[in-house]
Amino acid sequence: MLNADYWSNRYQSNEIGWDIGEVSTPLKVYFDQLKDKSIRILIPGCGNAYEAKYLIQNGFTNISVLDFATEPLEKLKNVIGENDHIHFYNEDFFEHQGEYDLIIEQTFFCAINPSDRLRYAQKIKELLAPKGKLVGLLFNREFQGGPPFGGNEKEYYSYFEKFFENIKIEPCYNSIRPRLNSEVFVIIQ
Repeated sequence: MLNADYWSNRYQSNEIGWDIGEVSTPLKVYFDQLKDKSIRILIPGCGNAYEAKYLIQNGFTNISVLDFATEPLEKLKNVIGENDHIHFYNEDFFEHQGEYDLIIEQTFFCAINPSDRLRYAQKIKELLAPKGKLVGLLFNREFQGGPPFGGNEKEYYSYFEKFFENIKIEPCYNSIRPRLNSEVFVIIQ
């Protein structure tokens, strides 16, 4: 079962192969072009939240991080310290309430059970403000077992087109070397 205990155990035993140790290049490039530093940002399944650290270092003032596992959230609190620009949520994504201008996808979608993917798309729709966006990376390949769970563009469209009209999914041109040609960049509004 992919519950809080499962993810906590993965962090405690350092079984976090998805963790690249920094913000991914595609997201960094996207963040660097954002002008409004006050937008409400959610990073679900945030893990070690390199994206949140990067955003704070670059002047963003309203970031929420959410994870099932307490370990990465506590680690992030220790690294960042007291900071009014970040909100921590140790809870189930599907139970979370709020409204966001930008939701960042970085290895969360591939960690949830594929049977919950349509539910994920619906929850994203519920959490986004009018004109809000889901932006991030999805794997464009299959994996043995899981997590991570793979997928492809056609499959992703089948989930998101039920809730969104403006869907852009395209091969990621600036993936990190180990993920080259196996990711798509998504902007869904």
